[in-house]
Order: sequence, then structure tokens, then C-alpha cells
Amino acid sequence: MDRFDAMQAFARVVETGSFTKAAATLHMSKTSVTQLVQQLEARLRVRLLNRTTRRVNVTADGAAYYERVLRLLADMDDAETSLSNASSAPRGRLRVDVPSPLARFILVPALPEFHRQYPEIQLDLGVSDRMIDLIGENVDCVVRGGALSDQSLIARKVGDLQLRVYAAPDYLARSGKPSHPGELEGTHHRVVGFLWSRAGKPFPYAMRRGDEQVLVHGRYVVSVDDGNAYLEAGLAGLGVLWLPDYMARIPRARGDLLPLFEGWQLEPMPLHIAFRPNRHVSAKLRVFIDWVASLMAEHAPVVRPAPGAEPVSRRTATTGSGGQVP
Repeated sequence: MDRFDAMQAFARVVETGSFTKAAATLHMSKTSVTQLVQQLEARLRVRLLNRTTRRVNVTADGAAYYERVLRLLADMDDAETSLSNASSAPRGRLRVDVPSPLARFILVPALPEFHRQYPEIQLDLGVSDRMIDLIGENVDCVVRGGALSDQSLIARKVGDLQLRVYAAPDYLARSGKPSHPGELEGTHHRVVGFLWSRAGKPFPYAMRRGDEQVLVHGRYVVSVDDGNAYLEAGLAGLGVLWLPDYMARIPRARGDLLPLFEGWQLEPMPLHIAFRPNRHVSAKLRVFIDWVASLMAEHAPVVRPAPGAEPVSRRTATTGSGGQVP
């Protein structure tokens, strides 16, 4: 028995709650993972896991052992890093999940420079607007827009997305240009709906001008759960959009989208990088987090509130579901 492989297999079973899922993330057979854990239990002469037909639960002894295994695996990773000079040249596989528009407009175009700096990092980039199970899917970190609903995660705020309202010229030619956000609740206008991943439904947008604040639900003929599709629906003239500046920059410069409601404000959407508290922050993860933070400092810097300023009510903000960037 390779004790390192056995400890790694045991830790992954605890994290995923399943021999099958653990085997998939380790790229091993379920039989091999099962045998490694059984051999580990035989060596330690304690039961680490309770198995049922539906679930694998860690025992009290297993939970205590798991905490020590995590520290030991982290120490081994640090030892290998120091011996291979990886602290100056981080290497290895990094699994990350990011919202699709952020990947399209910011991260992917900048990746050549990232890989020039860190050629030994193999990046597995999941691109989606769905909520990610970091443990079950063995993801090192996620980039999320909006309020984080999972308070068990460690998060670093890396940016604030400034939201504004836009519509395509074709849409405005057909429906007219609204002069007040409240007009979007009428029968003449439509919005493009965005289905937030946790709730599976659109949320109202809170907009403010001076002391006046309105909630805009709007009527829609199409609602989507992907940020790139959301943008394309707006460009096709299917309704009014709420977009971060980075998504609107190119179509606005081309005249494909026109801004609405100048003078009205929306609360910025915070952008975080999040990871599990028991996930060892390796050198490769640290440099990736710093790289994303530097990119967002250029494209969507963190907003420092003015003294005495009151934000738009978070109760009414669209980020309350912990969704991804629209």
C-alpha cells in the first residue's frame, strides 16, 4: 500500500461523500479507491468510514484523522514545492470555475500572458453560470459575482462590477426610448430576463436617482441562465439589459447598444474568488488569485464608498441569490 495514495483517497472520499465521486476526481477506479481505504483502516486498526448503500459518513476517529491528513498532505505539497523551486515557478493542475462572460471578455484573452509567466500551471477552466459544488466537483476555486450565499467558503473580493442599463437600437426604434425606469413595467417595453442559478428566476433591479428609488421587474419574452446568451438576446433586440461595464464596452463602442437612464445608479455587484477553508492554498492557487485580482483592478476596480454614502438596499439587489455574473 502506498500510504500517500491511501491518505489522498481517504481524504477525497470524506470530501465527496462517495467512493465513486472520489475515484472520478482522482482518475482511479472505484475498486482501487475502496481497497486503498480498506488497507489504511487495516493498518490503523480503526474504522474511518461508515458505509451505507446511499452515503459514506466519516466516523469520530475518521474525522480526527482527516484533519491530520489534510495538514500532512499540505506539508508534503509544500515540501515538493520548495525542492522543485516551484515557489518561484508554480506548477501543477489547477481547477477553476468562472462565469462565462468573464471568461469570454477578460480572462481568456489574458491567458497567454498568464501562461507566459507560469508555463508549468495546467489550468482546467470550467466556464458556466451555474452554482458549483467545490467539494463534489473537486474545484480549487470559483469566481462569483454577487453576494456569496455559502458562508463556509473563504472569499477574497477582487472587484466591483458597475451595472448600467442598455438596449439595442432596433429595440428602441420599435418600442421607443424610455425616460424613466418605471416605464419598463408598462406594456410597451420588455426586458431580457436572467435566471439566477440558486433561485431559478429573475430578480428585480434596484435603481436610484437622488432620493428616488425604484424596483424594476419588467416583462420579458425570453429569460436565460447564461451571461453570453443574455448579451446576445439584448443585441438581437429582445429587450432591455442590465450589464457590467466590461460586457457592454465593445457593443456600446460599435453602436450596437445604447445606454438608458443616465443619472440613475445601481449598486455595484461585488466579485469574489472563493475556495474551501480546508483547501490548502498552494503556490499555483495564490498566483492565480493574484492574477485575477490584478485583471479586475484594471477592468472593474473595487469601489470605495464615499463617506456617509448609503448603498441601495441589498434586500432588493439582484445579487441576493449568490448568482454568477450576468
